[in-house]
Amino acid sequence: MKPINQMTWRQKLSSYKRRPWLLVLYLVVLLATVLTVGALLFLIGYILVMGIPNLSWDLFSWEYNSNNVSFMPAIVNTVIMTALSLLIAAPLGICSAIYLVEYAKRGNKIVGIIRTMAETLSGIPSIVYGLFGMLFFVTALRWGYSLLSGALTLSIMILPLIMRTTEEALKTVPDTYREGSFGLGAGRLRTVFKVVLPSAVPGILAGVILAVGRIVGETAALIYTAGTVTDMPKDLMSSGRTLAVHMYALSSEGLHTEQAYATAVILLAVVLLINTLSAFIAKRVAK
Repeated sequence: MKPINQMTWRQKLSSYKRRPWLLVLYLVVLLATVLTVGALLFLIGYILVMGIPNLSWDLFSWEYNSNNVSFMPAIVNTVIMTALSLLIAAPLGICSAIYLVEYAKRGNKIVGIIRTMAETLSGIPSIVYGLFGMLFFVTALRWGYSLLSGALTLSIMILPLIMRTTEEALKTVPDTYREGSFGLGAGRLRTVFKVVLPSAVPGILAGVILAVGRIVGETAALIYTAGTVTDMPKDLMSSGRTLAVHMYALSSEGLHTEQAYATAVILLAVVLLINTLSAFIAKRVAK
């Protein structure tokens, strides 16, 4: 059975003749798509071409020195930083969004102020968060440059992102789902966790993936809070650099540019691995 909304090329040409602006709009959209995909493929291809030939076993050494410039400590620090930041920010952001959408009265002025503040915080440069983390966590609380200081700073940074994306995902769930659940005798809490949240998992996952990308790619905030120590972390109060900070340090020094490209390849692989794991967990939760 053929789709009823599918047009042949002859019908499309006839439509474009009657309305030339549709052809212009189609070409603009097609050009934008080609440019976007082309830029993405070029960027990934350039990093792979420049980075893969420079990968060596010395870069996977557990101890860093000026000869091997290993990024294994940076990989461990990146995984710890990502997991700890999400462990703090994800529950807070998701629960806040649930309250704003499911429990708060619609049209409440306080809710509108909270949403405006969250959108404002999303646009603040990361270096401002880094300065705040340095003044509060590093100096005032006397935690020093540590993974915990960096993770808490990143948690504050990604909290508005997770909250807003979760809120929009919850809004896309039809009210008929809620009404049907209430009609069957379920309470609000059971409706939220058994009906609404499973339906909103793809949108929530999108926010978490965006947050992971911001964590893994962050440098300015972590330089001020987590430091740039190259050693393997002993505990959460140890200072350490992530892959992004490691790549920045190598490229800024100008002595290990080839290793910086190799680090970029590993950074892409780590992001892909974390996103795949997030998608797997989301599918398990949705079931």
